[in-house]
Amino acid sequence: MSLNLRQIEVFRAVMITGSISGASQLLFVSQPAVSRLLSHTESRIGFALFERIKGRLYATPEAKKLFREVEQVYAGVQRVNELARELEEHSEGILNVISSPSLGQMVIPQAMAAFREHHPQIKLGFQYLGLSPLVERLLNHQADLGVTIVPVDHPNLECSPLGSGRLVCICPPGHALARHALLGATDLLAHPLIAYDRSSPFGLLVTGLFEQVGESYRTAIEVGSPQNACALVMAGAGIAVVDEFSVRSWPENQLVVRPLQDAPSLQANLVHTRFEPLSQTAQTFVTVLRRFMQGTECPAQRQPDLPEMA
Repeated sequence: MSLNLRQIEVFRAVMITGSISGASQLLFVSQPAVSRLLSHTESRIGFALFERIKGRLYATPEAKKLFREVEQVYAGVQRVNELARELEEHSEGILNVISSPSLGQMVIPQAMAAFREHHPQIKLGFQYLGLSPLVERLLNHQADLGVTIVPVDHPNLECSPLGSGRLVCICPPGHALARHALLGATDLLAHPLIAYDRSSPFGLLVTGLFEQVGESYRTAIEVGSPQNACALVMAGAGIAVVDEFSVRSWPENQLVVRPLQDAPSLQANLVHTRFEPLSQTAQTFVTVLRRFMQGTECPAQRQPDLPEMA
């Protein structure tokens, strides 16, 4: 038999407070009313929710399992209420953006700062994530836009290009490789290399770079992202192969960047749900973001004519 919302509410109140009296105070109803409804609920579902021992209630294993599901329902209701409140407070719009770490360190924050100069009443949300949680949030409508270097192939998501960059080599100032204007994969072999899990998207790119010249490489330190690699290079732990987008996040005088011969091109992609049109707010932000991705705007010299929303 199914439970109605009132029965679920009473059951949850008893679970939270641990007693009939506590539940009655929480719900502002009489203790007999709570007791009757709880007994009726147990009779209806066909099993006991609580054991009554010396005047105290102890939840049964079945009740504990049911409570976990009930809490998920209440968490969903709370999110609905929070969203309704945010929509009331920010009548001009809310935009949630997620991205991969390479783009999330600098490019997205720069675009958001420029966007807010012209649209200060719009609430912006931002977080950078790995590919799997990024895709999951978009599919669950927990984010409006995603920006990632790794291509996303999903029937319910639309993926379009935003800008391109290449893999580059980075090393500390004064490093021997800094004397070269252009580096080949073989030039890197004599130095401690900070690299990635070889089965990861960036690991496959780095492996492919060496395989082009018939070489394999040895990893000195394995990291999870190009941003981790940049931090280690800046600390003097070795050299690394990263994407151009990641390099923008770090001070120019603390990392030496050199192009790599025959380095693959990387595509930054905009990702959003396929079957829902982008809001006017999202479209305006994407226009601003494209300027930063294409290098036509920088923090020190922003274009004043950012697009206005209809």
